[in-house]
Amino acid sequence: MAAAANLHHHRHPHCLLLLLLPLSSCLLLFQPVGGIPTTLDGPFTPATRAFDRSLRRGSEDVPLSDARLAPRARPPSPEQISLAASANPTSLWVSWVTGRAQVGSHLTPLDPTSIRSEVLYGARPSSSSAAGAGEKEEDGYPHVARGSAEVYSQLYPYPGLLNYTSGVIHHVRLSGLAPSTRYYYRCGDSSLKAGLSEERSFTTLPAPAPGAYPRRVAVVGDLGLTGNSTSTVDHLARNDPSLVLMVGDMTYANQYRTTGGRGVPCFSCSFPDAPIRESYQPRWDGWARFMEPLASRIPMMVIEGNHEIEPQGHGGAVTFASYSARFAVPAEESGSNSKFYYSFDAGGIHFIMLGAYVDYNRTGAQYSWLKKDLQRVDRAVTPWVVASWHSPWYNSYSSHYQEFECMRQEMEGLLYQHRVDIVFSGHVHAYERMNRVFNYTLDPCGPVYIIIGDGGNIEKIDIDHADDPGKCPSPGDNHPEFGGLCHLNFTSGPAKGKFCWERQPEWSAFRESSFGHGILEVVNSTYALWTWHRNQDTYGEDSVGDQIYIVRQPDKCLLQPTSVISRDWTVLRPDALH
Repeated sequence: MAAAANLHHHRHPHCLLLLLLPLSSCLLLFQPVGGIPTTLDGPFTPATRAFDRSLRRGSEDVPLSDARLAPRARPPSPEQISLAASANPTSLWVSWVTGRAQVGSHLTPLDPTSIRSEVLYGARPSSSSAAGAGEKEEDGYPHVARGSAEVYSQLYPYPGLLNYTSGVIHHVRLSGLAPSTRYYYRCGDSSLKAGLSEERSFTTLPAPAPGAYPRRVAVVGDLGLTGNSTSTVDHLARNDPSLVLMVGDMTYANQYRTTGGRGVPCFSCSFPDAPIRESYQPRWDGWARFMEPLASRIPMMVIEGNHEIEPQGHGGAVTFASYSARFAVPAEESGSNSKFYYSFDAGGIHFIMLGAYVDYNRTGAQYSWLKKDLQRVDRAVTPWVVASWHSPWYNSYSSHYQEFECMRQEMEGLLYQHRVDIVFSGHVHAYERMNRVFNYTLDPCGPVYIIIGDGGNIEKIDIDHADDPGKCPSPGDNHPEFGGLCHLNFTSGPAKGKFCWERQPEWSAFRESSFGHGILEVVNSTYALWTWHRNQDTYGEDSVGDQIYIVRQPDKCLLQPTSVISRDWTVLRPDALH
């Protein structure tokens, strides 16, 4: 188990080295500090920190009447402002909402063409701070970008269920930006009185290069909007990241009836007679307002989870309406043309966001795109490849155990072949870090898989492990909400012939049931510091939940030619390369 260390004591001696020395010299001189272990010390003996019974397993959602969730701007002023990275740091997405959403039986959607989608921006603050009419380029911003707007609806053809139609959702892509540069901006419609937001600012991510990295990358999953969620976001913001990865299950709006009221930890338990899995879409608006202070200055990159499915229409024929409308992602820029999977660069890191709830088979569009995307990666420019998707492949908790085994069997070989370094997932409401693994076998060239689904949502923390007595799920349990069942018994090792291990699996390095978030700090082309922060450690000077240096070994873990990979896992292992 990784040792706790005071981050303030070691953040960051390597930055001084990078300023004083060439990169090659820095790589030779860098040594982990503070007694923090590295993956080179592994594989580690599996360890579990027991759930702290003095803590509650969950908390209720924050009500929409809370000031942090209430509208802070009157139409036509923008609200729910957020940023998203584009495929590279020379461009960036700005999104916001104008107008008021509506809930009822017979609704008339707003007209998205009735208001402009503009972002005024520049490298210096504007000389004008008022959000009045007639704000133009000459008022202090040398650039104006224009984009598109849309409205979505959540419609239920069932008696007693209410419909929803959104405010006008705007997306504008800024281009021609300089990497690692602060910009100031206002968004909205400059032709309208009070049509522009107050001035805000952001700093672009570093250009792709082996010696330039985002200062800190925050990773959080299954966030929701409970008291625990707000603690997670407050803690995360204090760690001052330059990028946020949100690995699915954002709002948990589908824990509500369409009429609102109180959210519940289990929808089907509380509402067994509901004609469809309902959702209360105003929770999305409240969540976006709560996130705005962070998301309007730091790019937040999202990927869909099962709570974003939100079926509507007869038989749930329409899905993901809110997710698809509300978020801008670099789908077109990265060649995927789908908001369900995409990629982007941030300094020397290539991030890949995959979709667990769209076709992931080898004959499908996502797999084909992933293969091409990985082939395009130049490890001399972006040494690190980090992948994220919602549902974990490696997980020793009872919850969602082997649920996405089909996806693993389809895609794992491709990620291993291209030496993906780290994989982040959520779905399981707890924390778990794996030893390097491939095909359930310890492997020094496998990715480090990390479950970070402990953001704090209303469904509460997961505490049962599949290896606990009486807690092994049945092979017929844990049906995924997309895809088939591929549950398997292990064919080798201590669990040979069994569906579950009788002790913590050897590929599970450390696990704990606590709410929190993670911070990734890449040091150079081979070292990255990973820290898991528990919410209960918010004020602890010398306390972290888990901490380790993840070390790449590109000289030993060589990229593999396509010919060595096949469905039956005929992949060259490291010992076969010598």
